[in-house]
Amino acid sequence: MPSEKLRRRIVVEAARLMYQRQESEYYRAKMKAARKICRGWVKPSDLPSNAEIRDEILRFAQLYEGDTNAEKLRDMRIEALRVMRLLEHCRPKLIGSVLTGHIRHGSDIDIHVFAPSSETVIAVLEQQGMVYELQRKRVRKLGEERLFTHIHVQDRFPIEITLYSPDKIGYVFKSSITGKAMETATLPELEQLMAEEYPDLALDEESLEAESRVDRFQVYRALLLPLARIREDRRHHPEGDVLHHSLQVYELMAGERPYDEELLLAALLHDVGKGIDPKDHVNAGLEALDGFITERTAWFIEQHMEAHKVRDGSIGARARRRLAESDDFEDLMLLEECDHLGRQAGADVPDLDDALDSIRDISRLYS
Repeated sequence: MPSEKLRRRIVVEAARLMYQRQESEYYRAKMKAARKICRGWVKPSDLPSNAEIRDEILRFAQLYEGDTNAEKLRDMRIEALRVMRLLEHCRPKLIGSVLTGHIRHGSDIDIHVFAPSSETVIAVLEQQGMVYELQRKRVRKLGEERLFTHIHVQDRFPIEITLYSPDKIGYVFKSSITGKAMETATLPELEQLMAEEYPDLALDEESLEAESRVDRFQVYRALLLPLARIREDRRHHPEGDVLHHSLQVYELMAGERPYDEELLLAALLHDVGKGIDPKDHVNAGLEALDGFITERTAWFIEQHMEAHKVRDGSIGARARRRLAESDDFEDLMLLEECDHLGRQAGADVPDLDDALDSIRDISRLYS
């Protein structure tokens, strides 16, 4: 059996792996940490409990995220309330960290719903214009194989909706952390909780306001999708459609500046105006993106055609000097290089949703 000191080190290492999203399951995180700390195999019965790991993860969250968690928790509960009201006919229940208050970086909103089919839920999500992914996962536990249906929603906060048949509405689910009955809150119970914890909050108004907030990544997606139908002169763009080009530029930029969200967005979005006004795609794109990108990202998009002139030497001396005075001139020229190189026919590129999800993850990481 590991000594108490080694056990504590396993707790910290396993929590670090889960906090940094390198592992998502407690058992795998503990085994990986134990092999690293003890330099060999450790009996599962000698490993720390899930609750010990959970408490250490929360300590990490408090250490690195501090008081910003309180505001984020409130906003996530408001979003949970909004979604549960939309799915009220499926008798939703909130579970997990948003209910208990133990959120950390990367936490999602976990909701159980009870409906005869996933179509009942999907119809609501599509009506709301939400981007989602349906996942069916087979899990074998205690010799019994079960099929779980999850709906992952990408919105302001990630949401995982788990579907159960209506006859499970009274079933008591067990927590994988404590082994005890899982904490849940029905819609009326969540409303009561929020009324008690946020007495000055107007729930109906906040819920409506949350509904009116536009997820900027849905805006990006809506502007990018039409580019797949736009083809340019093959003498300058042998790669084919504009979306394929944009994804190539993004992929090249991700290899150079993997954590610069503003520059990655500029690489992906620099040509969205071509789906609106090909004759003036820069201004058309900036107008469509107004309010959804930062000033720095807008500057990159605004100047990317001028950067081409710097490359071929056709820009005037005064205009070049003005660009060069910017602290972001070097990054602008990197964008120009990626734009120039991202014109390979048949090049492998990421799926659009995968690219947007990657940038969204970066945004959450540093928000």
